[in-house]
Amino acid sequence: MKLARRQFIAAAGAATLVACTSPRAGLATSGFVTRDGMRLMQAGTPYRIVGANMWYAAWLGANAEYGDRARLLRELDRLAALGVNNLRIMASGEEGPLRNSISPGFTRRDGSPNDALVEGLDFAIAEMARRGMTAVLVLSNFWEWSGGLQTILWRATGDYMDMGDPAHPWPAFADATANFYADGKARALYADHVEAMVSRTNSVTGVAYRDDPAILSWQLANEPRPGGSAGSIAKSVDAYYDWIDESAAQIRALDPHHLLSLGQEGTMATSGDEAIVRRAHRNIDYVTAHIWPLNWDWVAGDALEASWPAGRRKTADYIAAHERIAASLDKPLIIEEFGFPRDAEAYSPEASTRFREQFYREIYAAVEAGWLDGGPLIGSNFWAWNGEARAQHDDARFVAGDRAYMGDPPHEPQGWYGNFDSDQAMLALVHDHARRSCLGLAASCPA
Repeated sequence: MKLARRQFIAAAGAATLVACTSPRAGLATSGFVTRDGMRLMQAGTPYRIVGANMWYAAWLGANAEYGDRARLLRELDRLAALGVNNLRIMASGEEGPLRNSISPGFTRRDGSPNDALVEGLDFAIAEMARRGMTAVLVLSNFWEWSGGLQTILWRATGDYMDMGDPAHPWPAFADATANFYADGKARALYADHVEAMVSRTNSVTGVAYRDDPAILSWQLANEPRPGGSAGSIAKSVDAYYDWIDESAAQIRALDPHHLLSLGQEGTMATSGDEAIVRRAHRNIDYVTAHIWPLNWDWVAGDALEASWPAGRRKTADYIAAHERIAASLDKPLIIEEFGFPRDAEAYSPEASTRFREQFYREIYAAVEAGWLDGGPLIGSNFWAWNGEARAQHDDARFVAGDRAYMGDPPHEPQGWYGNFDSDQAMLALVHDHARRSCLGLAASCPA
């Protein structure tokens, strides 16, 4: 019987926790992660994800003026000590005309590869493997902050739209980006990048990506939506399915060993249509959900005390809906992004995190209940890891040329959602959750 969220929190104090230690820290990865129904498995044991988002890992890993390998090693050590065993990182970034995109990218404006940044990804994967971590490699982005599908579409057509342009209010950007799916030239450019990445051999380890168990999955894109408005979704959805299925087939032909993920937010990406989510995952190995209560107007940043109770209910309902979707597909579910502001929506690492802590507890209780009852929810990745980075400017905005990368991408206030290395309460929450990842297993978690 599935435990209620509150019941589970009480049960989590049981003696079974005594044997739990930080999962996988300090261990080399031991075999490919595979799917068995609603479970992920590695070496005959359920693989439970205690994850974080660290989109900028390749940038730090680059042996270039914009890189910082020493910091990358420190950040990975911090995360491993917390018990984090999976990082979701960018394996893409497209330079182009969009005003809020990170630069440099994996590909330059003319589409040519940036070898230094790709080698930075090699370095990051190699170091993650040394710490027993796996990577989700994201192959593009629906949003503008890494260039993404809008930039690929610009390379194909010469036209582009900036997110947040007053002349094109929401959902114009999402509708325009969805035109990517039906554009043959743009899709061919995307497929070229996919082939280059999936066929790559790691310059640090000499291991082909396809043969590297440190890779958990290839992800088609960050938050790919079939459109923004109802009309755009209706127009684009068939091409959306076709792009998903074609990309999945391409990757599997190049790499039969690794899992595939879509990177979709869930029903928030489909105007609430669960059928689109199910169909989109037909040829995908596991379901993803993202949860953003502030961005989705479930809570008010300047009134968290009053708005969080309703936000909590909506969070629980969203999780339950996606558990139902994943169970109907007999596939695992990972909440691979979940983010919440600091108290009073402050950005400083000195600001308190009381309501963020409550939000994380809600997510982690649901994941831990899934671990115990064998349901589809098998892990999560918080958004995001800021680590030792600090905002470089008084207005907490990222400026081109800044090198203090953090989990809040360049179009957002620096410190909005990410967790700093000084956030002791948040770090303790993550660590305690990692210690519970052996709940219900026959043996204690590896040290």
